[in-house]
Amino acid sequence: MKENVVECLLTHNQMLQKQIKDSIKEAMIARDSIKLITLRGLANAMTNELMTQKRPLSDELSDEDVIKVLQRLAKQRRDAIEQFAKGGRPELVASETAELNIIEAYLPQMMSKDEILKIVETKKNELGITDKAGLGKFMAVVMKDLKGKANGSDVKEIVEGLF
Repeated sequence: MKENVVECLLTHNQMLQKQIKDSIKEAMIARDSIKLITLRGLANAMTNELMTQKRPLSDELSDEDVIKVLQRLAKQRRDAIEQFAKGGRPELVASETAELNIIEAYLPQMMSKDEILKIVETKKNELGITDKAGLGKFMAVVMKDLKGKANGSDVKEIVEGLF
Protein backbone atom coordinates (compact mmCIF):
# COMPACT_ATOMS: atom_id res chain seq x y z
CA MET A 1 0.00 0.00 0.00
CA LYS A 2 2.74 2.45 0.99
CA GLU A 3 4.64 1.74 -2.26
CA ASN A 4 1.54 2.60 -4.31
CA VAL A 5 1.21 5.95 -2.52
CA VAL A 6 4.88 6.79 -3.15
CA GLU A 7 4.57 5.71 -6.79
CA CYS A 8 1.42 7.82 -7.18
CA LEU A 9 3.16 10.85 -5.65
CA LEU A 10 6.15 10.43 -7.95
CA THR A 11 3.90 10.09 -10.98
CA HIS A 12 1.81 13.14 -10.05
CA ASN A 13 4.91 15.20 -9.31
CA GLN A 14 6.38 14.48 -12.74
CA MET A 15 3.34 14.80 -14.96
CA LEU A 16 4.32 18.05 -16.66
CA GLN A 17 7.54 16.70 -18.18
CA LYS A 18 5.71 13.62 -19.49
CA GLN A 19 2.96 15.84 -20.88
CA ILE A 20 5.55 17.83 -22.84
CA LYS A 21 7.15 14.63 -24.17
CA ASP A 22 3.73 13.38 -25.28
CA SER A 23 3.05 16.73 -26.95
CA ILE A 24 6.26 16.32 -28.98
CA LYS A 25 4.87 13.09 -30.43
CA GLU A 26 1.54 14.78 -31.17
CA ALA A 27 3.28 17.69 -32.91
CA MET A 28 5.28 15.26 -35.03
CA ILE A 29 2.12 13.43 -36.11
CA ALA A 30 0.34 16.74 -36.81
CA ARG A 31 3.41 18.04 -38.68
CA ASP A 32 3.24 21.25 -36.63
CA SER A 33 6.82 22.45 -37.11
CA ILE A 34 6.67 25.54 -34.86
CA LYS A 35 5.20 23.56 -31.98
CA LEU A 36 7.65 20.72 -32.54
CA ILE A 37 10.69 23.01 -32.56
CA THR A 38 9.47 24.82 -29.43
CA LEU A 39 8.72 21.59 -27.54
CA ARG A 40 12.07 20.09 -28.49
CA GLY A 41 13.68 23.26 -27.13
CA LEU A 42 11.73 22.73 -23.88
CA ALA A 43 12.93 19.13 -23.71
CA ASN A 44 16.52 20.28 -24.24
CA ALA A 45 16.16 22.91 -21.53
CA MET A 46 14.88 20.25 -19.12
CA THR A 47 17.84 18.02 -19.98
CA ASN A 48 20.17 20.95 -19.33
CA GLU A 49 18.46 21.49 -15.96
CA LEU A 50 19.12 17.84 -15.04
CA MET A 51 22.78 18.29 -15.98
CA THR A 52 22.96 21.49 -13.93
CA GLN A 53 21.56 19.62 -10.93
CA LYS A 54 24.14 16.85 -11.58
CA ARG A 55 21.37 14.26 -11.90
CA PRO A 56 21.27 11.34 -14.34
CA LEU A 57 19.65 12.22 -17.65
CA SER A 58 17.24 9.31 -17.17
CA ASP A 59 15.67 11.13 -14.19
CA GLU A 60 12.66 13.36 -14.59
CA LEU A 61 12.31 16.83 -13.15
CA SER A 62 9.62 17.63 -10.63
CA ASP A 63 6.76 19.79 -11.88
CA GLU A 64 8.19 22.64 -9.79
CA ASP A 65 11.54 22.40 -11.60
CA VAL A 66 9.82 22.15 -14.99
CA ILE A 67 7.79 25.27 -14.19
CA LYS A 68 11.00 27.14 -13.30
CA VAL A 69 12.49 26.14 -16.65
CA LEU A 70 9.31 27.15 -18.49
CA GLN A 71 9.19 30.52 -16.71
CA ARG A 72 12.82 31.19 -17.62
CA LEU A 73 12.15 30.33 -21.29
CA ALA A 74 8.97 32.44 -21.34
CA LYS A 75 10.90 35.41 -19.92
CA GLN A 76 13.55 34.97 -22.64
CA ARG A 77 10.81 35.02 -25.29
CA ARG A 78 9.20 38.15 -23.80
CA ASP A 79 12.58 39.92 -23.78
CA ALA A 80 13.23 38.85 -27.38
CA ILE A 81 9.78 40.07 -28.47
CA GLU A 82 10.49 43.45 -26.89
CA GLN A 83 13.90 43.71 -28.58
CA PHE A 84 12.61 42.61 -31.99
CA ALA A 85 9.71 45.07 -31.74
CA LYS A 86 12.17 47.90 -31.01
CA GLY A 87 14.31 46.75 -33.92
CA GLY A 88 11.40 46.76 -36.35
CA ARG A 89 11.42 43.00 -37.01
CA PRO A 90 7.73 41.99 -37.09
CA GLU A 91 8.44 38.54 -38.55
CA LEU A 92 10.67 37.68 -35.59
CA VAL A 93 8.13 39.14 -33.16
CA ALA A 94 5.50 36.83 -34.66
CA SER A 95 7.79 33.80 -34.39
CA GLU A 96 8.74 34.50 -30.77
CA THR A 97 5.10 35.22 -29.88
CA ALA A 98 4.03 31.85 -31.30
CA GLU A 99 6.71 30.10 -29.23
CA LEU A 100 5.72 32.07 -26.12
CA ASN A 101 2.08 31.00 -26.53
CA ILE A 102 3.14 27.35 -26.72
CA ILE A 103 5.32 27.67 -23.61
CA GLU A 104 2.61 29.52 -21.66
CA ALA A 105 0.16 26.70 -22.38
CA TYR A 106 2.18 24.52 -19.97
CA LEU A 107 2.51 27.16 -17.25
CA PRO A 108 -0.04 27.51 -14.47
CA GLN A 109 -2.44 30.45 -14.82
CA MET A 110 -0.90 33.62 -13.39
CA MET A 111 -2.85 35.92 -11.07
CA SER A 112 -4.43 39.07 -12.47
CA LYS A 113 -3.23 42.51 -11.38
CA ASP A 114 -6.44 42.98 -9.35
CA GLU A 115 -5.80 39.76 -7.41
CA ILE A 116 -2.18 40.77 -6.83
CA LEU A 117 -3.28 44.23 -5.62
CA LYS A 118 -5.63 42.70 -3.02
CA ILE A 119 -2.88 40.45 -1.64
CA VAL A 120 -0.29 43.26 -1.65
CA GLU A 121 -2.63 45.64 0.21
CA THR A 122 -3.45 42.93 2.78
CA LYS A 123 0.26 42.22 3.35
CA LYS A 124 1.02 45.92 3.61
CA ASN A 125 -1.58 46.29 6.37
CA GLU A 126 -0.43 43.11 8.16
CA LEU A 127 3.19 44.25 8.22
CA GLY A 128 2.33 47.87 8.99
CA ILE A 129 4.52 49.30 6.26
CA THR A 130 3.77 52.96 5.63
CA ASP A 131 6.74 54.31 3.67
CA LYS A 132 9.42 53.36 1.14
CA ALA A 133 11.92 52.53 3.89
CA GLY A 134 10.60 48.97 4.20
CA LEU A 135 10.02 48.51 0.47
CA GLY A 136 12.80 45.95 -0.08
CA LYS A 137 11.78 43.77 2.84
CA PHE A 138 8.11 44.10 1.88
CA MET A 139 8.82 43.14 -1.74
CA ALA A 140 10.73 40.05 -0.59
CA VAL A 141 7.82 38.89 1.60
CA VAL A 142 5.26 39.47 -1.14
CA MET A 143 7.36 37.70 -3.79
CA LYS A 144 7.82 34.72 -1.47
CA ASP A 145 4.04 34.44 -1.04
CA LEU A 146 3.29 34.88 -4.74
CA LYS A 147 6.16 32.80 -6.15
CA GLY A 148 4.94 30.85 -9.17
CA LYS A 149 1.47 32.41 -8.91
CA ALA A 150 2.11 35.89 -10.26
CA ASN A 151 4.36 37.59 -12.76
CA GLY A 152 7.23 39.29 -10.89
CA SER A 153 7.13 42.43 -13.01
CA ASP A 154 3.40 42.84 -12.28
CA VAL A 155 4.04 42.46 -8.54
CA LYS A 156 6.88 45.00 -8.67
CA GLU A 157 4.73 47.49 -10.56
CA ILE A 158 1.86 47.16 -8.07
CA VAL A 159 4.10 47.37 -4.99
CA GLU A 160 5.89 50.46 -6.30
CA GLY A 161 2.52 52.02 -7.17
CA LEU A 162 1.41 51.82 -3.53
CA PHE A 163 4.28 53.99 -2.28
